[in-house]
Amino acid sequence: MSTRLIALAVAFVALFTVPYWMPGVYYVNVASQILFYAVFALGLNVLVGYAGLVSLGHAGLFGIAAYATGYMLQNGFGHVPAILVALVLGLVAMAIYAVLSLRSTGIGFIMITLAIGEILWGLAYRWISMTGGDNGISLHGRPAPFGIDVNTANGFYYMTLVVFLAAVLSVAIFVRSPLGAALKGTRDQPRRMNALGYHVWAIRFWACLFSGLLTAVSGILFVYYTQFISPQTLALTSSAEVLLMVISGGAGTLLGPIVGAGVVVVVKSVVSGFITRWNFLLGAIFVAIVILMPEGLVPGSARLWRLFWRKAGQRSAKAEAKP
Repeated sequence: MSTRLIALAVAFVALFTVPYWMPGVYYVNVASQILFYAVFALGLNVLVGYAGLVSLGHAGLFGIAAYATGYMLQNGFGHVPAILVALVLGLVAMAIYAVLSLRSTGIGFIMITLAIGEILWGLAYRWISMTGGDNGISLHGRPAPFGIDVNTANGFYYMTLVVFLAAVLSVAIFVRSPLGAALKGTRDQPRRMNALGYHVWAIRFWACLFSGLLTAVSGILFVYYTQFISPQTLALTSSAEVLLMVISGGAGTLLGPIVGAGVVVVVKSVVSGFITRWNFLLGAIFVAIVILMPEGLVPGSARLWRLFWRKAGQRSAKAEAKP
């Protein structure tokens, strides 16, 4: 059995047994946060890692899905209609977002997405009749898929885990599909792809929709977890945090955003209870990653692992040749 298969088996066992070896309910909730933020980071990674398009407005799309869920539930609709409306609105918002932002690339794309995100954040503050303004929207109760109670920490964790695994599988299929290969081509050689007859804009547009779908799913999980949504969720800091997850873990990799989400959520939710200046620590970790592992934690760790075994093999060969 290969090392990769063994690592996957260990990871699956660890994920499915989290509620049994975590020290308390609080840490199970932290694990749930890591999972749905990892889905958010995977969605952004489709653009950042595979399309080469850095977005600073994804928190706005995240917030639209969360607000849609909260608004529907607050007005007496069931969980299924609320989730479906949130997914549709998330995709429609992403389509508009893509049409506006894909007019440019590089710095232009970053600035357009930043502007759209700030507009959505401003709307969340000022459209009080819809969003509740500073007071936000509070929810009561969670869905019961197939009759399973997810109001407990363990139940919600397992529901989030199922969605997380489906998201990881869908991203893995997308990356290995012809569309995923074409998207990476538009990242590396857009002019050559255009000369070969590929519609670069359309490829990026479909990638944006897939990214928006994952973002909407994570927004729905977020609002069910917190039972509350406020304009702060759409702030620039939220977009920056999820971008930090992608870059620190390793953009353009499947495991990188998941690891990055784990690092950021643990520092925010666990380490912050022991260190007052946790923002400084998070910044220091990010700077250290950029300096020591500019490709991200996952690719950097793999590189160091290969280097270690290569050096160990060389030392072993020298020791055998000495006699």
